[in-house]
Amino acid sequence: MPAAKADDRSQLDPVLRDFAMCFSSTPRGARLARRLVAVRLDAWGMAYGSEVHDAMVLIVAELSANAIRHGRVPGRDFRLRLVAGAEIVRVEVTDTRSESLPVVPPGLPTDLESDGGRGLVLVAGLAARWGWTPRPGAPGKTVWAECCKP
Repeated sequence: MPAAKADDRSQLDPVLRDFAMCFSSTPRGARLARRLVAVRLDAWGMAYGSEVHDAMVLIVAELSANAIRHGRVPGRDFRLRLVAGAEIVRVEVTDTRSESLPVVPPGLPTDLESDGGRGLVLVAGLAARWGWTPRPGAPGKTVWAECCKP
């Protein structure tokens, strides 16, 4: 699904659960974000191994990795927010870099041995919707993705 450029929350149902935290813009911070989201989703009733759980954990891994790889400003953290409604689970990852905007390549990279270039393709394939919006009131951007609960 193509990325939306605006943060259209019109399809987000009423919020039942909300979790937000800042993480260091390091591989360790991205790993911790992924693990905390996995635990939080399970606690919210989306069990390990379920389709929505596994999709959201992979999306968080990719968006967090992108935040530390392409959105990192030394000394600045990235912020993760996880929101669950009755029908939709949404993740938002905010970094502090405005000039590096997310773009989905038209297909998988031709260099299959490269260690990058597939993250947003995976996000687009797993999410019901995704997009980005400028960070309000400060430099940076928020990349978001939503998955439908079964």
